Amino acid sequence: MSHLPFSTIELTFIAIYLLSLVGIGVLGLLARRDNSLQDFYLAGPGIGFWVLLLTLYATQYSGNTLFGFSGAAYQRGFLWLVSIQFMIMMVITFLTYAPTLHYHAKRRGYITPTDYIQDRFQSPLVSLTASMIMIVALANYLLAQLKAMGSALQGFAGDNPQDQYQAYVFGVLVLALVIVVYETLGGFRAVAWTDVLQGSVLVLGFSVLVILVVQRYGSLESATRILQETAPQKTAPPDGYGVMTWISWIVLVGIGGGLYPQAIQRMFAARDARTLRRSFLVMAFMPLTTTLVVTLFGVIAAAYVPGDDAGARDEILTVVCSQVHAESVLGAWLVTILFAGILAALMSTADSVLLCISSMLVKDFYARLRPEASDRELTRTGKLCSWVLIAVMALLAIAAYDFTLVKLLKIKFEILIQIAPAFILGVHWPGLQKRALLAGIAAGLLVAAPWAITAAVADVPGMWLGVHAGAWGLLANLAVLGAVSGWQSVRAPRDLAA
Repeated sequence: MSHLPFSTIELTFIAIYLLSLVGIGVLGLLARRDNSLQDFYLAGPGIGFWVLLLTLYATQYSGNTLFGFSGAAYQRGFLWLVSIQFMIMMVITFLTYAPTLHYHAKRRGYITPTDYIQDRFQSPLVSLTASMIMIVALANYLLAQLKAMGSALQGFAGDNPQDQYQAYVFGVLVLALVIVVYETLGGFRAVAWTDVLQGSVLVLGFSVLVILVVQRYGSLESATRILQETAPQKTAPPDGYGVMTWISWIVLVGIGGGLYPQAIQRMFAARDARTLRRSFLVMAFMPLTTTLVVTLFGVIAAAYVPGDDAGARDEILTVVCSQVHAESVLGAWLVTILFAGILAALMSTADSVLLCISSMLVKDFYARLRPEASDRELTRTGKLCSWVLIAVMALLAIAAYDFTLVKLLKIKFEILIQIAPAFILGVHWPGLQKRALLAGIAAGLLVAAPWAITAAVADVPGMWLGVHAGAWGLLANLAVLGAVSGWQSVRAPRDLAA
């Protein structure tokens, strides 16, 4: 803490904010109705419009948005405006299957996304495969949030590499501990209630970010003129290859992000269909007040803050904040409020992801091994899973100190997008069979997973013709699914005749 620039009063403000989250966890514990999985993981009968909207908002806009997106815009310039389009596409993807899925969830009592898969396809192999894909993708996402927590403090720690590393480790460990405490105390109820607070703080934080960047650097027009002279590639429109990459980002993140398991659980938790529709209607406009702000911040910072263009700088946001903080009392308090918004973005996503992984581990795996286990035992096991998981992910985040957030972002989506047919086609195509679905998923993973992981480790783009590995994987997925489905439809009359 001695390496951070915050005063005692500012640190007290941040500490009170963090302790209030633990207090909400206690309230969630006191508000529980029973020890059932339904109560712990979905808050019983459901949540209303404002809570649902703010928990969706706080969950969707995360450390990736603030650090990964600002770093990507710092590196790529205006090309990262694609982030607005893929965030809107994410909401469109939700709307393709969410209303139907919510209808079945309320009548069938789904708790995890895998409950739908098992109910729809009646195949343990398909449901466990989908569950493993979602858990791996979410573990990647949780790792990214923990890394972002470290980056949130790293940029404030000055220029000494040792001080930066110590601040990074401190951020990972302390915030991970706060999250797991209130999440295991109050379950989904505590997570949703803290998201209301965190979502409100996040809205304030994005507003402060606009004030901060304009006060510090001036207009976007001035920054654009500077970039046209010093880094013209950051203001140029995309070429043919760039257009393909632009479309690929929209497909990869727009569809992959539309399959977030933690968001699917919030669909299950919505009180009714009207509440769900209203929430998504508002969410469709949120990228204009969030992703756009962060992207323009990164572009303006690229004009005024020299740095290494070899990779996205995840800490550029806090580097700028550290400079503003040192200049005036007003700047110090603006940064303190923004820092609270940063913590809100990180923790509101991490707690949702942690809870979702915990629910799938206990419901989709442990409950299958111990079908006689009571709800009390399953809930207790789920809490233990959260503690073990957060400890492992915190250690991995520390070990992955030099790994950028955009790399983690891509790996998660390139894996998660392969289960798109199970949800998007599954709710609308009664004839979709489990064999075709499983064959498609296997083909998509074989194409995308080794390619994406190898590219990330080797620090290469992992594309062909400007298209991400995950998008090629989805193409292979759909091709194999279609071929197997066609073969099954041809064989069906022969089997009946025989």
